Amino acid sequence: MRVLLVEDDEPVAESLRRGLKRYGFEVEWVTTGEAALRHEGPYEVVLLDLGLPDTDGLDVCKALRGRGDVPIIVISARSDETDRVVGLELGADDYVSKPFGVREVIARIRAVMRRTRPRTPAGTPEAGPDRYGTRLTVDRKAARVRLDGEEVALAPKEYDLLAFLTEEPGALMSREQIMEAVWDANWFGPTKTLDVHVAALRRKLAGAITIEAVRGVGFRLEITDSIDTGGSGAVS
Repeated sequence: MRVLLVEDDEPVAESLRRGLKRYGFEVEWVTTGEAALRHEGPYEVVLLDLGLPDTDGLDVCKALRGRGDVPIIVISARSDETDRVVGLELGADDYVSKPFGVREVIARIRAVMRRTRPRTPAGTPEAGPDRYGTRLTVDRKAARVRLDGEEVALAPKEYDLLAFLTEEPGALMSREQIMEAVWDANWFGPTKTLDVHVAALRRKLAGAITIEAVRGVGFRLEITDSIDTGGSGAVS
């Protein structure tokens, strides 16, 4: 999915670009309202800051909406209710206040796209849960995980961690990448909570996956698809 990011704060923009690209988004970044209005695309969603150096982002929002129905999500430090209401009335599809995590923005993008895209025609099968091997399925639409057909009870962050790691099975993810994607882009402090959640997934999904710890770097998830015979199935 192609995203037009309109943001003049470089640290915020770079954090969003890294996070979005990690999830497969293509990001075009501009820093002014004029550049946003000149950009010819194509893009499928706009992330628009209101505090731009050359013009008010609300004016940019109004101009973009006048050109078409591309989804617009306002990302702004302005948390005042008036700005939220005005932004939505001018055509924005959603409004996210700073500070925010990358995962929140991605969730908002997906929610907006579900609302704005045409419904699946009658008789057309909808995409089902993602399957990993023969034992594990992850239903990202319903946020449910099943092992051998039985739903597995996962805590919210356990689910988020599994959803992130299964997007690229076999890929080595650094602790920093995981913390930014699953917890918060501005996370500061020890990452022991990550180890706790990894241990929980190893225990609950033993035999279907292994999560290998790479010392000094991060973790790698592999689909093992073995029949659990009572062992942990985990790689430490």
